[in-house]
Amino acid sequence: MTDLRIGVITSPHGLKGEVKVFPTTDNPKVYEHGLRVVLQNSNISNQHELRIESCRSFKKFLIVKFMGVERIEDIEGYKGYGIWIDRKDAVQPEEGEYFVADLIGLSVFADEGNYLGTLREVYSTGANDVYAIEGESGEILLPAIKECIKEVNIPEGKMIVHLMKGLL
Repeated sequence: MTDLRIGVITSPHGLKGEVKVFPTTDNPKVYEHGLRVVLQNSNISNQHELRIESCRSFKKFLIVKFMGVERIEDIEGYKGYGIWIDRKDAVQPEEGEYFVADLIGLSVFADEGNYLGTLREVYSTGANDVYAIEGESGEILLPAIKECIKEVNIPEGKMIVHLMKGLL
């Protein structure tokens, strides 16, 4: 099962079948030669399995070449497709790090015990990630810093946070 998105194809790059990819992983080392990936658009039934031939950095993007894709015509229809991999093929997170896919959907509670809502989105800002929590009172944006995020318990499906003064 492909359950981790590692990037999104933004456009073809050149004429030889390469694509420009916006990475959605902190570790581009996952784009290794031979890795099996699934290209998938928002229509989940529209999937295509490929293998990575090569990858290189290009500004804030990656230039990825897939095995067997030799012409721009073979890849240009995949703009906007997500690149998905199996969890077992991912670079495993270190202690205190998590896959975004595991964070989405967590129930979020303040350290005083009150329920705040569900973690719906993780935004990468450069300095630190920001967690978007959707609750009864609307959206709460929390910086993913140790002063705010007190506990993440994936097996129990919950997160405990400290709401610093001025965040609400």
